[in-house]
Amino acid sequence: MADTSKDASLTATYTSPTNEAFDFARNIPPPASDAVAEKVQYLEALRNAVDETQALVNKELTARMEEDKTREASAGNATTRLDVDEDKEEENYGEEAQDEE
Repeated sequence: MADTSKDASLTATYTSPTNEAFDFARNIPPPASDAVAEKVQYLEALRNAVDETQALVNKELTARMEEDKTREASAGNATTRLDVDEDKEEENYGEEAQDEE
């Protein structure tokens, strides 16, 4: 029989010296039994919690990036990023940049 005494927890925490911190937590009850159907249901709940948490983290990080840009612009640092194509940066996010010749 599955251990029902403690829920599993999915957490995401962000701290920064310049931005407001945030954290998200999701409690996911463990399967009520060792039955395959119960385990499948648990894994589905876990997968959904991960997807929801990722969406919230992305939203929060995007907001903080905008705060950083605003802060840099108001501090006179806007010229430091003029040569960066923001659309291209967004399109290639998470991928290695390929130099175009």
